[in-house]
Amino acid sequence: MGNRTVKAYKSDGMGRYLKRFWKENTLTILVLALLCGIQVGANILMMWSFQGIIDRDMNRFLFWMLLLVAVWFLIHGLSGLETWLRCRGIRCMNNAIRQDIAKALLQKSYPEFHGQSVGDYLALFTNDISQIESLAWNPFFDCIRSAVTVVFSIAALLSLHWSLLAASVATTAIMLSAPKLFHRNMERLGAVCTREQQAAVSRLKDLLSGYDVLRFFNREQLFLQGIEQASQRMEGPRFRLAYVKGFTGAGMGCVNIVCQMLHVALIGILSVRGIILQGALTGGGNLCGNLSAGLGGMVQNVLSMSSAKPYFQKLPLHMEQIAIDRADRAAEGIEDMEPETAGKKIAMEQVGFCYGEKTVLQNFSACFEAGGKYALTGPSGCGKSTLLMLLLGCLPGYTGSVRLGGRELSQYRPEQLWRQIGYIQQDVFLFDATIRDNLTLGEEFSEDAIQKALRDSALEEDLRSMPRGLDTVAGENGGNLSGGQRQRVAIARALLHSRSILLVDEGTSALDRENADRIERNLLSRPELTLILVSHHLSPERKAQFTRVFTLPGAGGS
Repeated sequence: MGNRTVKAYKSDGMGRYLKRFWKENTLTILVLALLCGIQVGANILMMWSFQGIIDRDMNRFLFWMLLLVAVWFLIHGLSGLETWLRCRGIRCMNNAIRQDIAKALLQKSYPEFHGQSVGDYLALFTNDISQIESLAWNPFFDCIRSAVTVVFSIAALLSLHWSLLAASVATTAIMLSAPKLFHRNMERLGAVCTREQQAAVSRLKDLLSGYDVLRFFNREQLFLQGIEQASQRMEGPRFRLAYVKGFTGAGMGCVNIVCQMLHVALIGILSVRGIILQGALTGGGNLCGNLSAGLGGMVQNVLSMSSAKPYFQKLPLHMEQIAIDRADRAAEGIEDMEPETAGKKIAMEQVGFCYGEKTVLQNFSACFEAGGKYALTGPSGCGKSTLLMLLLGCLPGYTGSVRLGGRELSQYRPEQLWRQIGYIQQDVFLFDATIRDNLTLGEEFSEDAIQKALRDSALEEDLRSMPRGLDTVAGENGGNLSGGQRQRVAIARALLHSRSILLVDEGTSALDRENADRIERNLLSRPELTLILVSHHLSPERKAQFTRVFTLPGAGGS
C-alpha cells in the first residue's frame, strides 16, 4: 500500500515527502505490521477458545483463554511502543519540513521574499505543518494499519475457507473503487481550505499590527469585526471539509456494513453445514469486521491524504531549487566566489530604477572611492534608500552600470555582497534576545572588540544604567529599549561585524545631537572604511568632513 500511495503522488512535492516519511519510519511500520498481525491472530485464538466451550472441553478452553490474555498484554505493549515511534517520526518530519522551508526562503531574492507577508510565512511554519500532520502523517500510519489488517484478515479467512477469500476480494474491489468518486472534491476542498486560512492569518496579523492605530482612533469595533471576519474565513472552509469528509465516511460506512453482513451470513452458512468450525461464528465475525473496518479506514485515510495535497504543493523542494539556481547563475556568468571589496571602488554610471511604472532613480552617476566618506541628501522620495538597497544587491532590475572592483554588481549573489557590505537601517529590528546576542548574532567576538563597538556607538553609558548590562533582554523588536538605544545597538552591531563598506540609512535619526555627532565622527575617522550615509539634513560643518555630498533630485518617490 505504502509504495502505491507514494507512486500516486510522485508527480508533486507530496510524493517526495511521503517517500521520505516512509524511509524514515521503517521501524515504526514494522512494529505496526507486527501489532496488526498479532491482533488478527487474537481472533483465531478466540475462535479456538470458543470451540472449546462448544466441545465442552474445559482444559482446551482454559489453555486458549490464558494464551489469549498473554497475547493481549503483548498487544498493549506493542501499541505503546508504536505510539511512541509514531510521535517521534512525526516530530522529526515536521522539523525537517520547517528546515526545508527555511532553506528555501534563504534562496529567495529580496523582492521575492518581501513579495509575501510575514503572516503568509507564519502560516506556512505553523498552520500548514499542523494540517499536514493531521491530514497526511497520521492518516499515512492509519492507512498502513488498515492495509496490513486487511492482508492478515484475508489470510485468516482463507485458512477457514476459500469462499471467504472470494467474498473478501469482491468487497475489496467495491471499497477501493468508491474513493474515486470523492477524490477530486476532497482535493478541491483542501485547496480552498489552505488558501482561505493563509488569507485569514495575514488579516489577523494586519489587525494585530494595527492595534494601536485602531485604539487611538477609538475604532475598537473595527478590530472586533475584523477578527470575526478573519475567524469566519478560517473556520468556514475547515467546517466544509470536515462535514464533507463526515458525510463521505457515513456513505462508505453503509457500504461497509452491507459487505460485513454478507461476510457474517456466509460464515454462518458454512458453520451450520459443518464446513468450518462453529467457533468461527465468534472469531470469524471479528475477522470480517476487521476486514471491513480496514477497507473503510483505507478509504477514509486516502481521502484525507488527498485533501492534504494542496499543503504539500506549497512546500518548496529547496534542494532541487538550489541546483536550478546555481545552473542559472552559471549560465548568466554569476560567480560563486567571494568578491574582494577591500580597497575597491564602486562606480555607478547612468543608473536608473523603477518600481513598476514609478521611476525612482534616473541617470544617476557617482564614484565611491575606497576609504571615502560620502553623504546622500535630497527630499523624501528621491531614491536615497533605493540607492542603498541597489548597492546591497537587493534590487537587481536596475538600468545602467554598477561596478564593484571592476565587476558588474549583478554578477554577484546578494549574500556575497552582504559579507562585505554592512547596512544600518533607519527602522531597526532587534530580536527578542539579550543585547549581546543582538550584537554578535551567534558569532564569537573578543570582549575588547565588543567594548570598542559599544564605545563607538555611544551605547556604553546606557548599558551602565541597565542592571544586567549586555545581558539585558531587548524584548520583541527591541520593545524594552528606546528608539535611540535600538539605533545604537544596530550601529554597534554593524561596527562589530566589521565590513569594508558601510551603508547607513538615517541611522542616527532617533538620537540626540550630541550622540549623533559622536557616532558620525567615529565613522568618519575610520580611514579603512568606505562610508555611504543617507541624511535629510547635514550641517555645513558636517558636510565639510565628507569626501563628497551627493544631492539627489526628486524623481517621483522611493
